Amino acid sequence: MKTEVKMKVLVMNCSPVRNGATAEIVNIVTARLEKKHDVKNICIDDHDIKFCKGCRTCHNTAKCVQNDDVDRIIEQYEWADIVISVSPSYWADIPGQFKVFIDRCTPWCNTHEPHAKISSGKKGYVIALRTGPGMRECERIIASIEHFYGHMEIECCDSLGLCSVEYKEDLDCRKEEIIEFCNQIE
Repeated sequence: MKTEVKMKVLVMNCSPVRNGATAEIVNIVTARLEKKHDVKNICIDDHDIKFCKGCRTCHNTAKCVQNDDVDRIIEQYEWADIVISVSPSYWADIPGQFKVFIDRCTPWCNTHEPHAKISSGKKGYVIALRTGPGMRECERIIASIEHFYGHMEIECCDSLGLCSVEYKEDLDCRKEEIIEFCNQIE
């Protein structure tokens, strides 16, 4: 009899809104994946993240000079085998709060030595949503997050763009699409 190994999945709400459409997608993903995996979810707005000072000290030390919740979030990334970022469009890109987190991940960025590292072998997925009908903004969000994953050495595996989503209720007719996306996550 084959024993299935439970993967550890981190689902990140990249929106500062804890109970909107993005949070509802996080809930749908969590409910679907926790049937097979160990799932945690976090909201970017539950964390105190200071702006990057651009001092580049981390380029020499692989550590940021600031002390806030970035390390706590990175601990969750370290814990996870799979990271799923769920992001709405804020002016055609990721929300500022999530961008600040990405900027503060420079100590883990593979473009300079020394750099800190999270464990290898992690997989990354992206779900982007926007209120308008065109996919272009979703593609831009996906590209931003996949760029971040690349520098964190997280393998980009798949993405889903959802247009015409402003409120939780707009997801009623999209739930099966989200579940089908979740079924591809391994």
